Amino acid sequence: PPSHAAPQAHPRSGPGPALDSDTLARTVRAAADGDDRAWATLVAAYSKRVFALARSRCRTEALAEEITQSVFVTIATKLGSGHYAEQGKFEPWLFRVAMNRIRDEMRRQKRHATPTDPAVLSDARVAPEQAPGPDDRELAALRDAMQGLNGPDREIVELRHHAGLSFAQISETLGQPMGTVLARHHRALKKLRTMIENHASMKEAG
Repeated sequence: PPSHAAPQAHPRSGPGPALDSDTLARTVRAAADGDDRAWATLVAAYSKRVFALARSRCRTEALAEEITQSVFVTIATKLGSGHYAEQGKFEPWLFRVAMNRIRDEMRRQKRHATPTDPAVLSDARVAPEQAPGPDDRELAALRDAMQGLNGPDREIVELRHHAGLSFAQISETLGQPMGTVLARHHRALKKLRTMIENHASMKEAG
């Protein structure tokens, strides 16, 4: 079995170099054969993107890192088992694994969610030095708007703008026609823009 069976991804260390299709194919084959350097190349190239995708859904960086580690453990296990059959489709496969792991975690959180005591909310105060700045408010508005998208549209936005996939790769990852992916992406961005503009208008009116 390959020595990278329990990989450690470091998503905050910065992305590795982008791999062209031929280099990626060679690297995946070498990683499947147990080459630790090839595996390190894959982790460097993709861990930050997987982390960004997970962080877009998770409340904490710690959970996003946990999901990232879990994804790469799955990838390493599949590659090392000798049953990898995604030649030429590594990126869509990787992010399909990531999306499935994120969906599982979101379902788990929903099942175990507990309501917050209203008294806790009413007592919550933000210290002046902790008040959000303009950039923080814009990010919060975007996150709130993302919550307003339906699941399929949100996934397309996340895969495109967090994971950095091409529309062709998103189509392959989600198993949807290219036209459907493009239409949903356009519709989602339009809805996001509208929600953010409405949010800004309400702030100005208040």
